[in-house]
Amino acid sequence: MSANPSLSLNLVEDIRQLTTFPFMVNALEAGTIVAVLGAVTGWYVVLRRQAFAGHTLSVMAFPGATGAALLGIPTSLGYYLACGAAALLMRGTGRARAASRSAETAAVGTIQAAGLAAGYLFLSLNQQLLTGTETLLFGTFLGISRSQVVVLLAVAAGALLAVAVCARPLLLATLDREVARAGGLPVAALDLGFLLILAAAVATTSQITGALLVFALLIAPAAAAQQVTMRPLRSLALSVVFALLVVWLGLGVAYFSPYPVGFWITTFAFGLYLLAAGGRRLARA
Repeated sequence: MSANPSLSLNLVEDIRQLTTFPFMVNALEAGTIVAVLGAVTGWYVVLRRQAFAGHTLSVMAFPGATGAALLGIPTSLGYYLACGAAALLMRGTGRARAASRSAETAAVGTIQAAGLAAGYLFLSLNQQLLTGTETLLFGTFLGISRSQVVVLLAVAAGALLAVAVCARPLLLATLDREVARAGGLPVAALDLGFLLILAAAVATTSQITGALLVFALLIAPAAAAQQVTMRPLRSLALSVVFALLVVWLGLGVAYFSPYPVGFWITTFAFGLYLLAAGGRRLARA
C-alpha cells in the first residue's frame, strides 16, 4: 500500500491506485466472488424469511475462526466446518417451522448462543489471537492471497451450481411448501440442501466482511432488490448488481480510509436498502 493513499476526483487515478498492488487486486477479485454468491443465496434467504438463521450461521463463523486458530489449522477451514455443523444442527428446525415459528426461532437462537460462548472460550484459551480479533469480527482486505481467491472461486462455483440445479423446486418450496410437498418435491431435502449452501456462502463471505458483518452483505442487497421488484429473475439479477456495487465501493473506500472494510460494506448496504425502501414508499404514494 502506498504511504498515504488519497481519494481524488479523478476516477481513473483512483482505480489505478486500487489496482497497483497485488493484495488489492486479490481483495477485489475475492470481493466480487463473495458478492455474487451472497446475493444469490441471500435472495432466497429473504424470500424464505430465514434471516435469523442466516445471522446465526454468520455468528458461527466466529467460533469457527477462533477454534481453528486454537487448533493450529487454517482459519478458513474453521469457517466452513463451524458453519456446516451449525447448518446440520438447524436441520430439525425446518420441521418446526410448519408447526411453530417460535419453536424454530428458539432452536436457532440456542445454537447462536452456544456458538458465541464457544467462540469466546476459544478466544480466551488462545492469548495470541487477541490482536487479530478485530479482523475476525469486522474483516480486512489485507492478506488475501491468490490461493485463497482460487479456493473462494471453487466454493462459490460449487454453491452457485447447486442453487442453479434446484432453483425452480426451491422457489416453489419457498413460496408454497404444501403445494410443493403435494407435487412430490423433497421439501425436507431442499431445506437441508439450502442450509448447507447458505453455510458455504456465509463461510466464504466472512473471509471478507468478518464474522459479525457478513449478515449485511447477505441480506441487505437482496432485501433492497425485492423492494424494487418481486419478479424472480429481475429481482435476483438486481440483487447481484447491488451486492457488487456495495462490495466494490466498500473495498475502494476502505483502501483510502483507516476504517475496516466491514464497516464500509455494512454502511453502503444499509444505505442502499434505505434508498430502495424509501423509493418504494414514494412510488406507492
